[in-house]
Amino acid sequence: MPFVIPTRNFAGKTAPTLSISNFQTSIVSTGISYALYRVKINVDSLKFPYNGVCILPYSLLKERAGMGCDFSKYSPCCLGKEQDGHVPEARVDENEDNAEGIDLPRFHEFTIDQLRRATSGFAVENIVSEHGEKAPNVVYKGRLENQMRIAVKRFNRNAWPDAQQFLEEARAVGQLRNQRLANLLGCCCEGEERLLIAEYMPNDTLAKHLFHWETQPMKWAMRMRVALHLAEALEYCTSKGRALYHDLNAYRVLYDDDYNPKLSCFGLMKNSRDGKSYSTNLAFTPPEYLRTGRVTPESVTYSFGTLLLDLLSGKHIPPSHALDLIRDKNLQTLSDSCLEGQFSNDEGTELVRLASRCLQSEPRERPNPKSLVTALIPLQKDSEVPSHVLMGIPDGTAAFTLSPLGEACLRMDLTAIHEVLEKIGYKDDEGAATELSFQMWTNQMQETLNSKKKGDAAFRHKDFKTAIDNYTVFIDVGTMVSPTVYARRSLSYLMSNMPDEALNDAMQAQVISPVWYIAFYLQAVALLAMGKENEAQVALKEGSSLETKKNTN
Repeated sequence: MPFVIPTRNFAGKTAPTLSISNFQTSIVSTGISYALYRVKINVDSLKFPYNGVCILPYSLLKERAGMGCDFSKYSPCCLGKEQDGHVPEARVDENEDNAEGIDLPRFHEFTIDQLRRATSGFAVENIVSEHGEKAPNVVYKGRLENQMRIAVKRFNRNAWPDAQQFLEEARAVGQLRNQRLANLLGCCCEGEERLLIAEYMPNDTLAKHLFHWETQPMKWAMRMRVALHLAEALEYCTSKGRALYHDLNAYRVLYDDDYNPKLSCFGLMKNSRDGKSYSTNLAFTPPEYLRTGRVTPESVTYSFGTLLLDLLSGKHIPPSHALDLIRDKNLQTLSDSCLEGQFSNDEGTELVRLASRCLQSEPRERPNPKSLVTALIPLQKDSEVPSHVLMGIPDGTAAFTLSPLGEACLRMDLTAIHEVLEKIGYKDDEGAATELSFQMWTNQMQETLNSKKKGDAAFRHKDFKTAIDNYTVFIDVGTMVSPTVYARRSLSYLMSNMPDEALNDAMQAQVISPVWYIAFYLQAVALLAMGKENEAQVALKEGSSLETKKNTN
């Protein structure tokens, strides 16, 4: 049965309708409702076979399942670097951590072009590192073509002069998969470029929530949860032979969509020339590091002790000063006044005792991560309460305000969305008008413009089948690309109860215009129509954020 492959343009054309029997495929990755395939096809209108990548409907996977492909192990992953013509499979590692519900792609080596696309050209507005552009190594947020959000750490050019060392370290850390980590997904090592790619954690750092809170201070129960989760992360890393963590501090603790604390994987990379292993004030560094300049597992425990002091006091107190207060039994001065009544004297004493053990001047007297976990478990409270509730967030996925358009998308009001698309017209098609006027003299372009005009007229009069047909003619010619045409055809598909096709078009609109909020909103509506509520919330939140930025600029 023939179907249309919605590919990117090649040689000024797009692939025509093909039947399943006349192309060869190998899966690159799968997404929510589509599969990214490497295809080799013969196209009659071309003098050579096309060997490239295209998106195919998810329903096709079932048709191909009988041909020896195991689709159950595939996860979303961006297309990776080719080596000897081979495209690596994007499978999750088959290890014991999958039992924890970890569903992540295998560690992957990305190209710099992929990361440029994911971060909109390393745009300033995508910087999330604490010191912005002034940071020695800048961290960007980004999004892969399969919609997976990522954090991209771009090192300065002198950080890792030895490319092989960088790759070996990244590959080793990239084998770790644990729910207590913001896991490392991949790296990039091209020329002088050194980048790490990790899971994106959208809800700030422990430092922000503990030291610079705006609405309410962090509760005792949440502080103890942070301590336990970090201890569990360190215990896991130690069990996997990665006991060293460089510069463990409150900025290394990140919060996911549901406000669960996770340890950044970036600190697991061995020291390089990007600076000292301890970038904080020397008052917070382990005493043995000051003597030898080397990080040991016991040094990590010392840093964990400083974090326990942060959690208890709500301030970044130098360990020497804290130990003086502890020796003088002046615990009231050490404790955060905002925590009054939230923990017992015994609980406070136990936490102080544990912090003191971590801060012992003799490294061998400090507890190991397993002992830390054992000591922190009895201090847990409200374990059944979700983290976002303890943080005072009513709903971990809906903590943002929607515009009227966003509200229309949330309630799947297609009529209201249609009115908005009609109103904005083609304002967001950057450069399209210029290119159209330049090429209008060709007969082919005139025919293309006529099909677009017919599509617009049908769209205006809500004849969505005719709109789909005419917009498809415009798209298939391939001379022009228009995010608005894809958006209009996406909504037409939604009106025709074809959410898979609608999602594909909305994604194509995003590829053309990466920061266009309309593309994300339409993805959200398509995902809602497919019953993918969690994924829809992510797209809706991103669309809302981009719309807000556009309206404030």
